[in-house]
Amino acid sequence: MQLPATATLHEASALVHDVERALAEAAPGAALEIDAAALASFDTSVLALLLQARRLAQAAGRGFAVRGAPTKLVQLARLYGVDTLVGLARPAGG
Repeated sequence: MQLPATATLHEASALVHDVERALAEAAPGAALEIDAAALASFDTSVLALLLQARRLAQAAGRGFAVRGAPTKLVQLARLYGVDTLVGLARPAGG
């Protein structure tokens, strides 16, 4: 699933439905991968979206990964202490 360029509170509800649809359409057992590379404008609601996506994937017995996260998203996740929960923690020294 690819996130759009804008992911703010205004888009959050539709994006949760996109996550649910991506899980439903994925091959059985396939991990939910979220491509965040296109994100240019976002707020803290994107963190809530990623946490919800992770919960939904886990509830379905699936893996979860975020790819291509912009540096500002990683920094925001770190600021709120959820970077490791959503898989955005940078390796030590990286």
